[in-house]
Amino acid sequence: MAKKIKNYDLLTAHGDVKSRKIVLDITEKTLQKLDAYNRIKSIMHLEGDILHIGTKTWDLSKKRNVYLLGAGKACNHMAMAVDEILGDRLTKGIAIVKVAEETDHFRKTEVYVGGHPLPNEAGYEACQKILKLVDNGGPDDLFIAVISGGSSALMSCPIEGITLEDEIKTTDVMLKSGAGIYEINAIRRHISAMNGGMLAKRIQSVGAELIGFGISDAVGNPSTGDIGIPYEKYASTPIGPDKTTLEDARRVIRDYDVADRLPKSVVDYLMHAGPDKETPKAFPDNTYFLLNTLPDSCIYAKEIAEEMGIEAIILSSFLEGESRDAGSFFASIAREVQAYGNPVKAPCVILSSGETTTKILDNKEITGHGGPGQELTLSFSILAAKTRGACMLSIDSEGTDGTTPVAGGICDSTSYQRAKEKGVDVYSSLRGHACYEALSAMGDAVFTGNTGTNLCDFNVLYIPKTED
Repeated sequence: MAKKIKNYDLLTAHGDVKSRKIVLDITEKTLQKLDAYNRIKSIMHLEGDILHIGTKTWDLSKKRNVYLLGAGKACNHMAMAVDEILGDRLTKGIAIVKVAEETDHFRKTEVYVGGHPLPNEAGYEACQKILKLVDNGGPDDLFIAVISGGSSALMSCPIEGITLEDEIKTTDVMLKSGAGIYEINAIRRHISAMNGGMLAKRIQSVGAELIGFGISDAVGNPSTGDIGIPYEKYASTPIGPDKTTLEDARRVIRDYDVADRLPKSVVDYLMHAGPDKETPKAFPDNTYFLLNTLPDSCIYAKEIAEEMGIEAIILSSFLEGESRDAGSFFASIAREVQAYGNPVKAPCVILSSGETTTKILDNKEITGHGGPGQELTLSFSILAAKTRGACMLSIDSEGTDGTTPVAGGICDSTSYQRAKEKGVDVYSSLRGHACYEALSAMGDAVFTGNTGTNLCDFNVLYIPKTED
């Protein structure tokens, strides 16, 4: 299997090499285990006309058409698995991905590169084709949908009266407002013809059957069990019931004081929409399979670290808040562990996952590019200089962090000094949200490309034991 961390050799050519290798090896093995292509192939296969998925079967000889629909940062690998398994049984597929890779191979699936974090025209065009496909469907048709995180932006299809430009501006304002992803989605789902279960509602309206595969990147969902058993609590994607409400969207506008920055068409619609405009809250006839949830990355990483003979603890799979503050916090933990053995004795690995954010109230602050993982690690480097051998990696597990082509960053106790030697002003880079340029100059930006999963932020901190 191809390596997930493409620039492993570069990342281990400087700094505290031993600590870096431990962190990168844990990350590599974790990403391999999370790959959705392998997860789907482990529960889905075709025997003649009979499609087997986990504990359930479908007779495809009774289906007129079988369609594949997909969107998300991990959609490449998810859609490839289904396309390959179904072969000639697949009538047609449409997949909206964030990044098209040279290694992607499809037989009957059209691939569109949508926009993320901001929607784009290609995603909108793909959605129009998906809706046309659905509207021409009927009771004898089967739709198989593969959805992962990022679908809210990639499946850009605003409702009538709201333009694509309005949707793009809404997304941009909300991502920089400091709001959490649940709050942002409360707004995005209620102005979309696809998200918040609206795609499933459309499929339901023509009487077709829907099978959904999902990866949940929502903070708070429990870890997965047997992924071959249909998941009854599936929610909050284009194909699942929506937990957010119109009132949630209105509250977010008020709480974050964004009414004057959002497009007028969006604010007017959300503030005056009646109950008939609410997103759907249940789809009892659909069958869903949940491949991974956010806590899985830490659980797998803990097992891997312990197999390597290193004690590991999961600090939190609920990590949220300001990215640079989280970086300082983890550096402080490293110092406490190495000095006093709290909350665990060194050598050890401390794991966390979640979704930290970066608040940007004025675009004039921006002097470069970056993302939450890169801000976290660059911030970590400042205080980590006081903890010999401490090394931390923070990546967006799908392979692209923020507005950059890299997954995130890795810094150790030597990084801050190395930054100064290379003329990188760490504080200025953090203030200007230009962490990508800083980490690239330091050789500390982590490049993976598409990983085949999407479980938000994944953070690994290694703290060695120092000699007395």
